[in-house]
Amino acid sequence: MWHNAFYLVPGLLLAATVLYAQQAKRAAQRVSDPKGLPGRGIALLEAAFLSGGPGRVFDTALVRMHRRGHVVVSRSRLVTLTAGEPLDEVDGAIVDAIGPSRSRDLDSLRVAVMRAPAVQAVGDALAARGLLRNPERLRRARTANRTIWLALAVTLAFAGAALLLASDEPGSDGPSLWIPLVLLVLGLVSLLATRPPKGRVTPAGRRQLGLMDTGKPWQPHHGAFVSGADAVLLGAVAMGGLALVGADGLGDAELHEAMLAAAATDQSARAFAAAGGGPSSSGSSGSSGSSCATGPATWCGSSSDSSGSSGSCGSSGSGCGSSSSCSSGSSCSSGSSCGSSSGSSCGGGSSCGGGGGCGS
Repeated sequence: MWHNAFYLVPGLLLAATVLYAQQAKRAAQRVSDPKGLPGRGIALLEAAFLSGGPGRVFDTALVRMHRRGHVVVSRSRLVTLTAGEPLDEVDGAIVDAIGPSRSRDLDSLRVAVMRAPAVQAVGDALAARGLLRNPERLRRARTANRTIWLALAVTLAFAGAALLLASDEPGSDGPSLWIPLVLLVLGLVSLLATRPPKGRVTPAGRRQLGLMDTGKPWQPHHGAFVSGADAVLLGAVAMGGLALVGADGLGDAELHEAMLAAAATDQSARAFAAAGGGPSSSGSSGSSGSSCATGPATWCGSSSDSSGSSGSCGSSGSGCGSSSSCSSGSSCSSGSSCGSSSGSSCGGGSSCGGGGGCGS
């Protein structure tokens, strides 16, 4: 026998999933340390992370160390440490990842540094200021939103059961189908209301990128750099990536070729993992080059806002021609836009920097 009181089960499930999705969305949008926009005075590696995720941070820091004569990168993608005086914690992460042998292949070094706490902390600081969304909270919000579909499926199942049970009782009143109909409408409305934002870069982050795009090359306004020309170069790498700068702009064809090749290897490993191939190895040493999504890192994938996915470890060799192309949320297709070094925050990015995001 069917009783309309049975609809209480899908009703309570729907209410619980909607409440969970609302809380997860609010957590994803929470800003713990709002300070306003830093404008053109943003730090070099923060600009790199905001524009291209953890991969862009690695590329910028490695180019900076190379310009200062602290590392040498061969065409065979072997990084040799020539000085052990890190400029900051990210430089220290590169030194630590190279290890006591003072040399390591670029492919595995890239993956190790992107996962390093010092690089992850750059993304955490941007998220705390409201320029990026925390990827873990963003993934949780997406998962919570999808649970509403489960409640809707249960509602449909109960409606079907009501029709079947009522047909077995001749002469009995039919079930009240308006109840599941109302639940379905409320569920669909809730799906829209609790839908999390698609991208890692927040509106404040897009405004920040817009402030840095004044028609003139952006360069860091504080930090230790060898010369003004190096500041311009590092600013271009941070905001646009190695593909935009080019071998001539970088001044070292071997370095440019090796870094783009390492980024391409990282992209291939992430694509393999995203396709269900599992963790993949890359690099001459056979070190793991698998997607950051399979590792412990939080910030994987490009920071670019166009895709909204967050699984791949965003790289940064691509050219985001200017900060405005990042802020506009343009497509992060391979070899063209703001998310990745392999020709596309993180990354991851973010991006993706999932595999997704503009992380390719």
